[in-house]
Amino acid sequence: MIQLRKFKQLVAFVLLGLLTTWIVSCSTGNVSKSTKQATSRVATVEFWTMQLQPQFTDYFKSLIANFESQNPGIKVNWVDIPWAAMENKILTAVSAKTPPDVVNLNPGFASQLAGRNAWLDLDAKVPNDVRSSYLPNIWKASVLNGKSFGIPWYLTTRLTIYNTDLLKQAGINKVPATYGELAQAAQQIKDKTGKYAFFVTFVPQDSGEVLESFVQMGVNLIDADGKAAFNSAQGKAAFQYWVDLYKKGLLPKEALTQGHRHAIDLYQSGETVLLASGPEFLKTIANNAPKIAQATGVAPQLTGDTGKKNVAVMNIVIPRDTKQPDGAVKFALFVTNDENQLAFAKAANVLPSTTKALSDSYFKDIPANASIIEKARVLTAKELQNAEILTPTLKDFNKLQKAIYENLQAAMLGEKTVDKAVEDAAQEWNQR
Repeated sequence: MIQLRKFKQLVAFVLLGLLTTWIVSCSTGNVSKSTKQATSRVATVEFWTMQLQPQFTDYFKSLIANFESQNPGIKVNWVDIPWAAMENKILTAVSAKTPPDVVNLNPGFASQLAGRNAWLDLDAKVPNDVRSSYLPNIWKASVLNGKSFGIPWYLTTRLTIYNTDLLKQAGINKVPATYGELAQAAQQIKDKTGKYAFFVTFVPQDSGEVLESFVQMGVNLIDADGKAAFNSAQGKAAFQYWVDLYKKGLLPKEALTQGHRHAIDLYQSGETVLLASGPEFLKTIANNAPKIAQATGVAPQLTGDTGKKNVAVMNIVIPRDTKQPDGAVKFALFVTNDENQLAFAKAANVLPSTTKALSDSYFKDIPANASIIEKARVLTAKELQNAEILTPTLKDFNKLQKAIYENLQAAMLGEKTVDKAVEDAAQEWNQR
């Protein structure tokens, strides 16, 4: 009887234990499930920029905090990539289908991947009223084959930064405004001062400034079918212009081997009179060469007979394989809205790509005691009204620049005639 009672008690305890375990298990399962559901409601958007740390770390931390407070379902993970490493990193990530969600690139490189359908088509994602807030000519920089693959962000236009002391030594009272005037001034500067007028690079992988000069001189680079159109009288004249300058010793020899960075180094050391560059480099000059900075003035950028002015664009793209397309678009539009573009333009000494931000008095009013940086800001903003992307958006634009630059170099070194160099460059492009 006692054994039977103990057995019943044991069964009761076992049943109670099982019941308790079941209750705890269900309870824990519900908590776990609830936690997972809460976690899954937070989408992480990975944002890559190009070499903006540490100078703009505080700006982006504040920007991201504001976005996350307005969008509690989205968390932003900001990753800053060194400029030189970005192309390889994004190519690898896109190829492996493990890309970030939002990427800061430039239209030139982004268009190469746009040709491979790597980016999200934004025409269906960005409403017309939002799209119309950006400068129309600038939006076109991120359009390939009729499809929008990027959202414009910040802009820069070139200035002619010049050394007033050296110009005076050369007996030149007016800063050259066209390439024709530049050629005349270059000879006079060399004769009177022994200095070079300026430096420009012919390294195929570097600045596209020479290619842009072709367009400013009236050269049509490609035709409607994508074939070379520069094998023309205007194209040959543009080739001849640069070949003559080099052969006359009016361009530094290292123009064939050094990139645009060398132009800044030469100007800072007082070896060149003019520097074609963005106003963001004025601070660099002031820090590195205070005496040169004191003698520095700014003028509108050089152009050709067309009067065309260049603008450089940085944009934001969203990989097609993003796991968070809606959150990515929302964040990209937040980064590039009127308010945030104006704030970043002030922080980085660049220009915004929205009409409203550009119309701010910050880009129009020059104080009576304006610094050179303030003068440059207003001057570049004024130029932006008529500036445009001078070179075509092509998925293999780098091949066009390579064909022209390498054949230009051959003509400069006397390895080819100008006619042969133009013909070979056109053939190389057409047969790529």
